[in-house]
Amino acid sequence: MVLPRALARFNRQVTNPVTGLVAGHLPGWGIVIHKGRNSGRAYRTPVMLFTRDGEYRIALTYGRDVDWVKNSLAAGGLAVETRGRVVQLTDPVVHHDPSASWAPPGVRQVLTGLSAEYYLEARAHA
Repeated sequence: MVLPRALARFNRQVTNPVTGLVAGHLPGWGIVIHKGRNSGRAYRTPVMLFTRDGEYRIALTYGRDVDWVKNSLAAGGLAVETRGRVVQLTDPVVHHDPSASWAPPGVRQVLTGLSAEYYLEARAHA
């Protein structure tokens, strides 16, 4: 049941600008900063973001076929704003995990309830 595209459009126009004001500072949240594959335009997308063992993991609540994921994979990296700083990430890979075992326990139940079976994993650029 990945979140519907109509909700994605609403969030892109209404929710994301509001959420974007605080997402880069709150634990469990971040902002993906990426460039369009064709336009080269910069975009900022609020996401659920977690780190563990030096890896950054982002819940793909709208699935793996959204523009920011495609842009990040095509570019071989992305930047995330988290806890007030920007981190450059490299080597993004999309993983499939229906149990969301990669996520913290409280978040795991939310993600499985949404059927968010995919996440993007990348590491900080050295």
